[in-house]
Amino acid sequence: MTVSFRAGVDIGGTFTDIVLLGSDGTIHTKKISSSVGNYAQAIVDGLGEVFTETGLSGAAIDEIRHGTTVASNAILEHKGARVGLITTKGFRDVLEIRTLRMPKLYDIGWTKPPPLVERYLRQVVDERVDHRGHIERGLDRADAERAVDALLAEKVEAIAICLLNSFTNPAHEALLKEVVAAKAPQLPLSVSVEVLPEIKEYERTSTTVINAYVMPIVATYLRALRKGLDDGGIAAQLLLMQSNGGLTTDAAAAERPMNIIESGPAGGVVGAQALARAKGLDKIITFDMGGTTAKASMVEHGEVARAQEYAVGAGIMIGSRLLTGAGYTLKVPAIDLAEVGAGGGSHVWIDAGGALQAGPESAGAFPGPVCYDKGGEEPTITDANVLLGYINPDHLVGGALKLNAAKARAVFEDKVAKPLGMSVERAAYGAHLIVASNMIRAIKAVSTERGRDPRDFSLFAFGGNGPLFAAGMAASLGIGRVVVPPSAGLFSSFGLLYADVEHHYARTFRRLLRQADLGEIDAAWAALAGQATAQLAAEGFTGASARLRRSAALHYKGQSYELVVPVPDGPIDAAMVKHLETAFADEHERTYGHRAGPDEPVELVSIQLVGSGLRDGGAVPAQARPSRQAPPAQPARRAWFGDAHGWMETPVVGRADLDGGRDGPLIVEEYDSTCVVPPGCRAERDAAGNIVITIA
Repeated sequence: MTVSFRAGVDIGGTFTDIVLLGSDGTIHTKKISSSVGNYAQAIVDGLGEVFTETGLSGAAIDEIRHGTTVASNAILEHKGARVGLITTKGFRDVLEIRTLRMPKLYDIGWTKPPPLVERYLRQVVDERVDHRGHIERGLDRADAERAVDALLAEKVEAIAICLLNSFTNPAHEALLKEVVAAKAPQLPLSVSVEVLPEIKEYERTSTTVINAYVMPIVATYLRALRKGLDDGGIAAQLLLMQSNGGLTTDAAAAERPMNIIESGPAGGVVGAQALARAKGLDKIITFDMGGTTAKASMVEHGEVARAQEYAVGAGIMIGSRLLTGAGYTLKVPAIDLAEVGAGGGSHVWIDAGGALQAGPESAGAFPGPVCYDKGGEEPTITDANVLLGYINPDHLVGGALKLNAAKARAVFEDKVAKPLGMSVERAAYGAHLIVASNMIRAIKAVSTERGRDPRDFSLFAFGGNGPLFAAGMAASLGIGRVVVPPSAGLFSSFGLLYADVEHHYARTFRRLLRQADLGEIDAAWAALAGQATAQLAAEGFTGASARLRRSAALHYKGQSYELVVPVPDGPIDAAMVKHLETAFADEHERTYGHRAGPDEPVELVSIQLVGSGLRDGGAVPAQARPSRQAPPAQPARRAWFGDAHGWMETPVVGRADLDGGRDGPLIVEEYDSTCVVPPGCRAERDAAGNIVITIA
């Protein structure tokens, strides 16, 4: 029988991870340094290395699943398209006025990021639609043509259209779209009623503009990737990970690139969700630490926590995420992630007050930490972990990356230990604890700040550095169990293979539930279901392979922000209204600690629907068989576990050595990651191959 493969490719700031999964359960993995110059070429070259090692060819690959940061990088670096915006007269400056929110309340020097569309590229048309969809002032075609001609004269590379209240009546936006299509049929066009037919003017305008801003960039990248794959003899279908944790086709991603802007971190969370379900873990917090950043998210009752909007380019929020206003608002569903600038490459430094700090600046892949011996001169967290004995002092990535521990020690002593008047190991351990405390803030952001107690959860750790820090962080948080999956250092890439194709739809539909025409709400949801069914059918998902799930954004009458609750199948009747009111009150109490009385009216703000395309037989075989051999046995080495324990002779073991359980201290060394089990903890390999650490 011919074995076919699916490939998961995740490009991080330091390493690019590639996983090939065969139809017989065979797994091939590869970890290579990221090349920021040409991401598309890096993928093709990385796959070529896997083919050389395994003897496979491009014909064996059926599907490539890819998480990319090309869209977010375009925004962060302000290298997107030259966009023109057409909006309603009087609303030209919505992008600059924003929502008057500030991320730093007492910083009088804080300035808003520059708008993605400069003022002279914003045209207005004299029209008005009220909040009920009634046309108060019609749009004259000549006015529409004038606005389009003005932008074309400025040689814009894309156009965004966002008119006031167009989500209630799209007639005027449809006219503008018709004019653009007639005058510049090849020009990328982003129309708000197609992109985001929902309430809130700034959020809708910002989302529509961001979509237009990255459309040409993403389209160019996907064309280059497709050409590179074809030239390499890889005719496989290309699927992109979305910010919401679902997959989409390359054609759909080129049309709606706003959905893939935060696709990079999503794969690991989706994979953790699948393994948690298989293991029967009801509540997990995912912890993904790589070379540049660390990210945390929450999976509760088998469902990934999703945010309804987020800010792109807001910087790394080290502390509370309750303060908003930085970056560019994107109102699309996304996995609810908290991120901090804490990775293996994070610089260790002493501030002006003489205090030890770690991050957020990172050494990246080049020059990398000092111990990489590639020219790095600033001590990093990886250097600290080498000095503490946690990381193999000779090599990483199964021997592919040689380390210079002596050089790391000399630099760390000169730049950190001596200025602080400390021994090298105490200074290194201090850096280790500081970066762990920074990452704990991210975990609290997705748990405590969401009304959840982290002690009720298991910590699911992956990434090249996640398993090294997880047990110590869990102990600080009062979490009793840590789970480390197989191929932990490649898990974000592996997680791509667990995802389903998904399309998300939403529509503003403001109604007080108890006074609403329930048949009208039912019909509106049916219309969304029709869109989803048609899209999935076009991609080959029909019948049982097409699944629809409804949800509703609700708030108490008079509130400004909504909470989303699932809506079960069935007609929208009085019983469903009662169910939704109760579900909303429960979620309100869980999130904010209180609920209103039973007579308080609940308002429906928007209806939402997710259409999923399910693969026959599940995404991943029941039994996976890694082709990479376990590294050879390593001798025990000394590791420092703080003043309480000092230096301890610590066994270095493989994952298979944990069958039956072993007490810490232990170091589990693998091709793609290192797992540290501190004294007082116990580690065991379960039936699925996960390392389960019980915290004392």
